[in-house]
Amino acid sequence: MKRITVLFFAFLLFASFSFAGTTDYQVTGPVLEVKDDSVTVQKGKEKWQIARDKDTKTTGDLKVGSKVTIHYMMKATSIEVKGEAKKEKKSK
Repeated sequence: MKRITVLFFAFLLFASFSFAGTTDYQVTGPVLEVKDDSVTVQKGKEKWQIARDKDTKTTGDLKVGSKVTIHYMMKATSIEVKGEAKKEKKSK
């Protein structure tokens, strides 16, 4: 019985780690432009261009002027590390 309890809690621990890195953001506003690969939304004085692809779920009629709420996630697609920054010498 102890073994089953330990395995159950281990499963819960690992399952919680699988969802830890997915942060969902959202932007709401009127649509300014609709393209096959992006949607541009006005948020205050800023224009937000959000990429989309064939897997993006859309409900309703997406067209210019419609008020929408877009849910999106940010993730790195590549990271390039440049040389180390030089440390300044401390003067006495």
